[in-house]
Amino acid sequence: MLRASAQKYTVSRALYSEEHLEEEHAKAYRKHKGLLDHIKLYCTCTSERAKNAALSLLPVIGWMKIYSIKEWLLNDIVSGVSTGLVAVLQGLAFSLLASISTWYGLYAAFFPVIIYFFLGTSRHISVGAFPVLSLMVGAVVTKLVPDEGPPANITAFEGLTKEEQRILVSASLTFLVGLFQLGMGLLQVGFIVMYLSEPYISGFTTAAAVHILVSQLKFILGLTVPGFSGPLSIIYTLESVFTQITSTNIHDLVTSIVVMVAVLAVKEINDRFKSKLPVPIPIEVIMTIIACGVSYAFNFRDNHGVDVVGKIPNTFESPIAPDLQVFQMAAVDAFPIAIVGFAVAFAVAKVYSVKHDYIIDGNQELIAFGASNIFGGSFKALAASTALSRSAVQESTGGKTQIAGLLSAIIVLVVILGIGFLLEPLPKSVLGAVVIVNLKGMLMQVVTVPYLWKKDRPDCIVWVGTCLAAIILGLDIGLAVGLGLEFLTVVFRAQFPRCCVLANIPGTDIYRDRKHYINIFEPEGVKIFRIPSPIFFANIEFFRDKLKDAVGFNPLRILRKRNKAVKKIKKMLKKGELTLTSNGLQTTCLMPIEESEYDSNADDLDQPTDYTDLPIQINWNAELPANISVPPVNIHSLILDFSAVSFIDISAIKGLKAAIKEFIRIDVDVYIVGCDTGIMEKLKNCKFFDDEIKSSIFFLTIHDAVLYIQESHPPRTVSEKVSGSHQYQHLNGSSVSNGVALQEIADMKIEEETDPKPETRF
Repeated sequence: MLRASAQKYTVSRALYSEEHLEEEHAKAYRKHKGLLDHIKLYCTCTSERAKNAALSLLPVIGWMKIYSIKEWLLNDIVSGVSTGLVAVLQGLAFSLLASISTWYGLYAAFFPVIIYFFLGTSRHISVGAFPVLSLMVGAVVTKLVPDEGPPANITAFEGLTKEEQRILVSASLTFLVGLFQLGMGLLQVGFIVMYLSEPYISGFTTAAAVHILVSQLKFILGLTVPGFSGPLSIIYTLESVFTQITSTNIHDLVTSIVVMVAVLAVKEINDRFKSKLPVPIPIEVIMTIIACGVSYAFNFRDNHGVDVVGKIPNTFESPIAPDLQVFQMAAVDAFPIAIVGFAVAFAVAKVYSVKHDYIIDGNQELIAFGASNIFGGSFKALAASTALSRSAVQESTGGKTQIAGLLSAIIVLVVILGIGFLLEPLPKSVLGAVVIVNLKGMLMQVVTVPYLWKKDRPDCIVWVGTCLAAIILGLDIGLAVGLGLEFLTVVFRAQFPRCCVLANIPGTDIYRDRKHYINIFEPEGVKIFRIPSPIFFANIEFFRDKLKDAVGFNPLRILRKRNKAVKKIKKMLKKGELTLTSNGLQTTCLMPIEESEYDSNADDLDQPTDYTDLPIQINWNAELPANISVPPVNIHSLILDFSAVSFIDISAIKGLKAAIKEFIRIDVDVYIVGCDTGIMEKLKNCKFFDDEIKSSIFFLTIHDAVLYIQESHPPRTVSEKVSGSHQYQHLNGSSVSNGVALQEIADMKIEEETDPKPETRF
């Protein structure tokens, strides 16, 4: 490859404005489809569309056609067994977060997986309970059925035990979450996840990890702590824990510490030697088996007061109908649960789809999880998403498709129907330890804060604000606060873009921000202003203020000053206080006229300067008679770079039109370059052009506009620059040097030559 400095190219072409380009190259006509056209297209059914619809609704058909039994089946079996063992343990552990019996977490690792097998587009995520979702479900459960005090006034609660009431709330909430997800999927709003930025998700999940950690302290320490919900619930929970700290069950504490140390150590080994290990060491399963054996041998429950899992039914419970009253009371909580569950699952699925080169469909994922949660909720399962660690096991052990997920569900089925009784002596402190260990990845996200602070402070504010709000005010309110902060950062970036003035690299057609480069120059008398964002109602005034700062003057103020000066000169000529002589204008009255004498209505002052009945033409950049002062304008042309403007609204069009007219009325030509075709069409449709603003001001590139300006305003010589501020000329050509910058317009005759524009080489 050649060095950049050795690469050159030369282009020889005509100087193009938008009008010139349209004259030479006719635009293609494209018929815009109306609502009726879209309805007809949507309702048209062909064999190809029916096939595509079936494949999109049942993605399993697509990958089953290419399934290689010889190459993939063994990997899926190994992955399914490994994932199934982890799913059993995590299902038991995560159900503690929802404040319901442990075996309902196993249902979440079975029923939703079956539906996702047919409807999901990801081949590698492991569907089931997710700690953040379980905690959010638990907050609703404890709110409607608190540990202390009467439950909510729900008719279906009559005759049910507290545990049965909580199961009804959990199942109904899961069903409602599924309805929300399914509805969003059918309405094709899967794009909603794009509005959840990585700092927002990271801050929220970190806060959720803190809540989960605090919620598991009661199991680790063997304490009885009531469930709290709402703002400051984490403070109340910690207060309750520390007031009972002296009642800690030492057997629970020691067991938890041993399990956490062992699991963390082996997980570190798995991460460090994952390229050499055929499968990760299932340390969680191993420690669970050991803990069950020790607990059974020493009868921890009876002899040491250790809280254990207890009896696990060896059958599935009958389906349950969701309760409409629970729907009504939990609807506000269900929607964020639906969004978070989908966002986390989609983010993990996206990572694996990129790694293994296949496509996932956000809308279909919503449909898949919606149907999975509706089915799971009918069978009392927890709300399902995906756990990062469990999905990592499924992918790292060689899983190729959702057959691995189906096999993991079969492992869970075996545990539920066959060997679940073996887990009955398992201490809940072990499950709490497993939950805390699995929080490592989410808690370690806090290390990104210093990086975000250095690289992108608005994103850092979103992360910290979301995290603190979710920790202190609760996950539901924290979720809303985070969305508000994210919205504000978007508004801030769009409303206050970093506008800049461009300058030219000599000998090229390249223009860059003059602040960032040396040895670049602005064309004489030309200001090039770049707008790096859409222009709309919220930032049009900011744009106009920045434009005034860039040119160094306020065009409206100068226009008003000029109009006042013209009125004053007219009055002085009429009263004989200013006379026209062969040597220019002669002031006959040395007493200046008061400002109020020639002041007029502000609306009149904003109009184009009226030179009628004035026998002279004014050079505003030179000295004026009778102590009249008007700020000079040091540019004759202004170029607006619209290459980064993606859209413009009606309010902005009006503001832009007013700004351009202000410059035109003080004899500054305005040009717009790099304008998108769609914006051009919108400007035409909105009557942007009139007698003052012509469509000829649009050019393809900055360099086209600069070359056109240089033809109209050739650069001045040194002598012209020196004499320009001291002399004026009568229109008949004679020179005067009395310091009065006025020119006669009597007998004026202007001849314009219309030579064709030459080709320009740059």
